[in-house]
Amino acid sequence: MKNVREFIWPVIGLLAVVVSGWLLYRELRGMSLDDVWDSLTAVPPHRYALAALSTLVAYAALAWYDRIALLHLGVRHISWLFVSITSFTTYALSHNIGASVFSGAVVRYRAYTSKGLGAPQIAVLVALCSFTFGLGTILLGGIALVADPTLLHRLEELLPSVLTNPATARIVGILLLGFVALYVVGSILHLPPLVVRKAKLEYPRPAVMVRQLIAAPLELLGAAGIIYFVLPAHLEPSFIIVLAVFLASFSAALVSHAPGGLGVFELVFLTAMPDIPKADVLAALIIFRLFYLLIPFALSLVVVLMFERARLAQAWRGRVVAPDGSVPPPPLSSSDQ
Repeated sequence: MKNVREFIWPVIGLLAVVVSGWLLYRELRGMSLDDVWDSLTAVPPHRYALAALSTLVAYAALAWYDRIALLHLGVRHISWLFVSITSFTTYALSHNIGASVFSGAVVRYRAYTSKGLGAPQIAVLVALCSFTFGLGTILLGGIALVADPTLLHRLEELLPSVLTNPATARIVGILLLGFVALYVVGSILHLPPLVVRKAKLEYPRPAVMVRQLIAAPLELLGAAGIIYFVLPAHLEPSFIIVLAVFLASFSAALVSHAPGGLGVFELVFLTAMPDIPKADVLAALIIFRLFYLLIPFALSLVVVLMFERARLAQAWRGRVVAPDGSVPPPPLSSSDQ
């Protein structure tokens, strides 16, 4: 059964890509590449700079995820630089390839075991980082729905009408914020851990919890900011609308298990932004994929190659050490002969 599950999620991801790709084709078949290029060139340079800055904010917050998890574990000997590079590589690979194919846990395991962490510690780190992301999504989603419960109207083609009803949307928002409030209370009062089957969720210390509530929204705000800054400024798209649509699109992409959310992310975003020309929205999504996904992916491959090369060199040096721990003498020189 375990082997079957390992194959099911990649198949589901590929099916999601095929279906969403077909739907995207139907959505964009009347658009020309010239329209998209015109939209890309119409973005002012300073807006591209703001999008790049938003990318840096997002990845800095992702590095903070790892640092927070290490703080929860009581691990303090690993430098910020190492944590940042590990986090960057982990997310750059998993965002593009998909967690079901190449889990971020593999990258973290290779990196953090070199710093003395054991498998149980790394498992907790991975789980807490995932929970921190989910916490941020729930928090910002709850705030958005309470502030503007009509936001789900934008997804009426993809969601049941009962969910797009403003009254229902506000209730959902309140429930989401209630979950965050319970988590905060559990941390402050040191409540017993929650046990779900074999999994046990221990409430972190308040200092860790507060950092989670800052880092997670910061990462999502940065990622959504990439798209916001390259959308046409003269159309004045509200940031809260862009943020809400981004949360819905990114969540759908993750749930679909499609590699990089390919097609799923674009389909949900285009559907939810009918008041902006499709060419402009597609151009913004292309910039998002370039800044947030493709450039980091290329850089992460270089980091992985350099890390593995260093590890291989270290292992090779270890092989030339004699069994008693001494280093073998150098070969005889010509003066010794």
